[in-house]
Amino acid sequence: MSAILGKEEVYEVIVIGGGPAGATAALYAARAGLRTLVLDKGVYEGAAGRAQRIENFPGVPGPISGAELVRRIQEQAQSFGAEFRKEKVLQAEVLRDPKEVWTASGTYQAKALIVATGAMGRNQFLPGEERLIGRGVSYCAACDAPFFRGAVVAVAGNTGEAVEEALSLAKFAARVLFLVPSTNALVPPELWEELKGHPNVEVRISTRILEIVGKEKVEAIRVATKGSEEIIPVAGVFPLLQGTAPVVDFLGGQVRLGEGGCVQVDEGMRTSVPGVFAAGDVCCKRFRQAVIAAAEGCVAAVSAEVYVRGRSSPRADWGR
Repeated sequence: MSAILGKEEVYEVIVIGGGPAGATAALYAARAGLRTLVLDKGVYEGAAGRAQRIENFPGVPGPISGAELVRRIQEQAQSFGAEFRKEKVLQAEVLRDPKEVWTASGTYQAKALIVATGAMGRNQFLPGEERLIGRGVSYCAACDAPFFRGAVVAVAGNTGEAVEEALSLAKFAARVLFLVPSTNALVPPELWEELKGHPNVEVRISTRILEIVGKEKVEAIRVATKGSEEIIPVAGVFPLLQGTAPVVDFLGGQVRLGEGGCVQVDEGMRTSVPGVFAAGDVCCKRFRQAVIAAAEGCVAAVSAEVYVRGRSSPRADWGR
């Protein structure tokens, strides 16, 4: 069902990303009385959510898992009225008002946007990947799974997002090869068991895609497993791998970026586009710590409230 919203349902703030930066931004925005929506792929998809032990977050006696820390901040934001939806953002149009955000299930609108997507994006394409995008290479099963009905497809990744994409594909494809490049997958146990038990899914550990093969469309993949290589015929490839690059692809170059693709912001976490703010590891910075990301999320929310309400300065009661 479409999530397209009418003009009367425009959010005041949409936060993309639900880690320490995004969840803290949502907490402060919602507490200020702004109608706030967070679009997030899941607790385990960000760098903080994957951390096994955090012992230095102020006010939170450790050790605590990153996922539990993120959950606590999210729950606090929800207690003030922030909405959280598990969505993968595909594209955003930030040069118009209201801003528009497209996901696999529909379109959302907001007066202000806070980008808190972190830095676990792809650093480079696989050989053959870029050339075959839209011709068998895809990144969204919800969008493209029906095109692979009865076919053999491959999903490369080791996250909960990748598993969910594979399970969506398995409803249409005759066979889904789930290729984990590492020795283990960073996936909630119940989700991992569901994947391994699916009759249409074959899981291969320690298997890397070396090349996506095809002239006019995807025809096969060349993979390496424990030193040996093989060619596997497939009709589609979903490379859901992660790296250390800022996640900014959905912005389409609409905001000013710095070296390495990070988002440039000022002291108020304002980007080059009015009404668009950024916080956390997606920004250009030297230090990456959860507490720094959370602080930046707070600043971004304060700046967003000033923008949405047309103020010249923050509210006098911030922080009380």
